[in-house]
Parts: sequence; C-alpha cells; structure tokens
Amino acid sequence: MPARKFSSSLFGAVFLASLSAISLLAACQPMTSASQPSGADLVLTGGKVRTESGWEEAVAISNGVIVAIGSDEEIGRQYGSAETVIDLGGQVVLPGFHDMHVHPLFSGLGFKCDIEAGLTMEAFRSALAKCVAAVEPGEWIVGRRWDVYALGVEPSRQLIDDISPDNPVFLNDTSGHSALVNSLALELAGITGETVSPIGGKIVLDERGEPSGVLHETSMGLVSRIIPPQYSKEEIEQALISALREMERYGITSFVEASTGFAAGLELEVEVYADLAQQGLLRQRSQLCLEWFEGTGLTVEDYIKLRDRSAGGFLSVDCIKIFLDGVPTSSHTAAMLQPYVDYSGGRGSVYGTVFVEQGTLNAVVAAFDAAGFSVKFHAAGDAAVRAGLDAIKAAREENGPGGPMHSVGHCTFISPADMSRGSEIGATFEMSPYLWSPSPISSDIAESVGPSLIRDVWPVRSTLDAGSLVVPGSDWAVVPSVNPWIAVETLVTREAPGGSEASFGKRQAITVEEAIDLFTINSARHLGTEDKLGTIAVGKTADIIVVDQNPYEIEPTELHKTKVQLTIVEGKIVHSADAPP
Repeated sequence: MPARKFSSSLFGAVFLASLSAISLLAACQPMTSASQPSGADLVLTGGKVRTESGWEEAVAISNGVIVAIGSDEEIGRQYGSAETVIDLGGQVVLPGFHDMHVHPLFSGLGFKCDIEAGLTMEAFRSALAKCVAAVEPGEWIVGRRWDVYALGVEPSRQLIDDISPDNPVFLNDTSGHSALVNSLALELAGITGETVSPIGGKIVLDERGEPSGVLHETSMGLVSRIIPPQYSKEEIEQALISALREMERYGITSFVEASTGFAAGLELEVEVYADLAQQGLLRQRSQLCLEWFEGTGLTVEDYIKLRDRSAGGFLSVDCIKIFLDGVPTSSHTAAMLQPYVDYSGGRGSVYGTVFVEQGTLNAVVAAFDAAGFSVKFHAAGDAAVRAGLDAIKAAREENGPGGPMHSVGHCTFISPADMSRGSEIGATFEMSPYLWSPSPISSDIAESVGPSLIRDVWPVRSTLDAGSLVVPGSDWAVVPSVNPWIAVETLVTREAPGGSEASFGKRQAITVEEAIDLFTINSARHLGTEDKLGTIAVGKTADIIVVDQNPYEIEPTELHKTKVQLTIVEGKIVHSADAPP
C-alpha cells in the first residue's frame, strides 16, 4: 500500500477519518536488533524528538509501539513506505503528559450557577442574582466559586437571603471544601444550632449560636444529599466525553480521577467510565480513585468487586481516595503542625484536624494495600501529610515492601523532617502546580498560615532534593484550566502566567526539565509503567505529543503559550490542532 504523506498543517483533513478507526490495540513485543518489523503504521519526520539520550529527527511507530528513532534519512530509508507519514516542519515531539489528580466528570458537568472566581461582594451578589433570575421559584441554585479574601468578609446566609428568598442555594467556595447556603436550604436540610457537625466537618455558627450558612467539609453533605439530581446519565456521559476531549487537546494521555463519586455518586460514575471504555470512547489511560469515608458501610470486598467488574480497555479501577483534612484557608480545615496565625477565639481552628484517627487509618490503608489498591490521600496540611505517610509505613510493615505505590496528594505544606520519607517507604508526593501563582486562594492561604510557612508553600524543590518522587495534579475544575503548560511555567517561575512582580513560594521553583519530568517519567514511575511510558524510546508505547515550540529553549514566561499540535495514544492520533472541532 503506498504511503500517505502529510504536512502537519494539512493533517486535519485526514484526522476525522482516522478517528473512526481508533481501537484499543494489543501491545506487541519491542523491536530488537535480531527482529525488526518490516513496516510502520505511523512515521513522524522533520521534527525534534526528545529522547533519553538527546534530540533526534524522526520516530516510527508500529502497532502502538515505537520501533525506531533516528534521523530523517535513517527512518525514511527503512520506514518511508509507512501507512501514514507526517512532516512535522520542525515541531517538537515529547512523551505524553500525565495529570495525576483531576476531576474530568466534575469539570465537564460544571455548575448551572458558575460564578467567576475572585469576585468582590458586590460582584458576587450580582452574579448570584442572575442565576436566581434564570430559574423558577423553588428550584435549587447550585453553583461555585467564592473566596473569603476576595469578598473581604466572612460570608453568611444573611448576605444572600434577600437575593434568593424563594430558591434554596448551595454554593461551593473556590476550593470545593466549603459551601455557603441560604436560610431556605438550611431549613430544608433541618440544620439548626443544635445540629451536631459530622466527623470531618463543621457547621459554622454565628454569635447567636445559629448556623451562619457556611458549611465546611463533610457538613456540606447535610445539604447536598437533599438536592435533587441535576443531570441524567446521558448528560453525565456527554459531560465526561467533553472533558476527556479537552484533556486530549492539551496533550494529556494518562490521568488519575482523584475522587470518583464526588459529582454523581460512586456506582454511577464508575458505570459511566466503564461504558465509555467498552465503547472505545475512553482514549486515554485512566485510573479511578474510589472515595472511602468512615461510615460508608462499604467493605474492602465491595471495592474489589467494583474494581473487578469495571476495569478494561484503558480503564483501571484500583485506587482509593481518603480525605485526611481540608484546606489551609480561612476555614482552617487543613491539619497543621503549627497554629494558624489568624486564629482568634471562635474563628476557625487552632491547628485544624486530621479527619481519620491514626489507628483506624493504618488498618484501612493496610487492608487496601493487601488487596492491591493504591491509596491517594487528600492531605494539604503538614500534619495530615505526616498521618498519611505514617499509614503507608504501617502498611509496609504489615504487608511487606513491593505493594502498590501510594500517594499523598496536594501537600501544600510538608514538614522538612518528612520530605525524604517518600523514598524510604515507597510513597509519592503529588502536588498542585496550577495553584503556584498569585491568586485569591493563594492570598487566603498566606493570611492563614503566615510568612514563615508561606515561603515554602508546595515545597517541590525541597522534596525533590530530599530524594522523594514528586508528581503533578491539576485538580481541575478547582482551577479553571487543565492546560499543563500553565503548570509547567508556574513550576519554573512561581509567578502568574507570563510573569508577574508577585510570586508564590519562589524558592521552591524548579527547572523546565524537572517540571516536564514531573508530568512524564515521574508520573510513569508512580504508576509502575516506566518500562512502557514516560520517555520516548524504542520498545516503549507510543503515547506522545507534538508541540509548536521547544520548551527547553524558550523563555520560561512563554511556556504557557505552548500549543499541542498532535496527541497520540498507542500510535493512534486522538487530537490534531488542524482538525475541525
């Protein structure tokens, strides 16, 4: 069959046809000097291919595996008759990116009252009023994004009751760890000054001992559980597909859904993912972390059954999510080793609280470890990070080394004494680089913990230097974009994209090479797939991306402008910038 040759700028014309042929292919044996394949499915030439040993010009792919890397002349001589040959015109080829903490379904669904982050009180009230005007009396207003720092005051139900007297309101803050509700919502949920806060949560009371309308952490569930379903299964499926395509557009070939069950319920969300995997519509490697809480009534065996009946294709269901604390904002729900500096009697908490007692946590993690699940902790405060590491250590002592790699997620603060423990016990520190630039939520954190701690917020430099494995997670939709190139830049600059006078945790900045490694080889090491993914090498799976500029050569403040031209998973093109949407 004659080769089909395209320039990168004209490739979109054939992209739609290739999409219809996408399938999940079995991996073949890597090429060796004794047995080389006679052809290739896809050849990329005229590019700058980033390999472990330096730069090359071309790469050949057969049956989803990289079979050759070399000069244009070398690859053209052996693989010039490949089914598809694309001239990249000097563009750069990199390994596919991993997002190790993302919420695609939550991001795709969004909120029907989606308020811009960082609004002042007047602008916030105006945005809420528009949401109320768009619905009928009695309908729930469910939305998100408010920040104490931007509002200028602690919010309360009295600040929104006059806007929505006939509609119950539930509004998440930007972090997703607190909610503001109005008086009608409190009444419908039966919450009074006598209501006991659930474990891991807090019903904030005003000076009269009545609910203020602010609910922290698990106390949000007292209201959210009575909100009628907002979406049908079909809408949920379409929302997830939309989010997956958005991630493909940014070169994300592998991801971890960090809180399965958060948006639409555990069973339904796993079912939707499994359906898409079966239909071939899940085109990235996807690991689901199933939420575990005390009192859910689910046993380890229940999680095993859910895992075993749902995995297949690009889907694995072998991760457990455990929330150990909240966030180190004015809510003071993150568990800290040092007291919050803005604590005053009745406002917040002195240290925050670890949500799960250590003995219980050790037993739960050991049980999941023995069953082959990796565990991802939400741990923002340094006390919660330590609790997670202690639980992983206990699991290793009980079950022996060599079990799944567990991760401590967010790690806004880590005690220097704990930074080397990852390499000692087989644990990964997962951090949130999309928040590493000035923003209202960053300012809120700074005011809450004080200048001595904020200098080393998200301490990626120190943790890497301590020899531990660090990986990145966007936490999309807590942040507005899943674009990893924003994160690569802020990892390097710790400033706003494009540069800014203000910075956040500047002395924890790292190099461009280290930042890209976080998204590629480091993430593959955590997932145990470094033999197949994370770098471009002969014999590895062809999960690769093509970008329009060389991130290793440009100014760091230009990194966020990087555009992904092609996203390739197992040798199949799943995104082309030239294809129509």
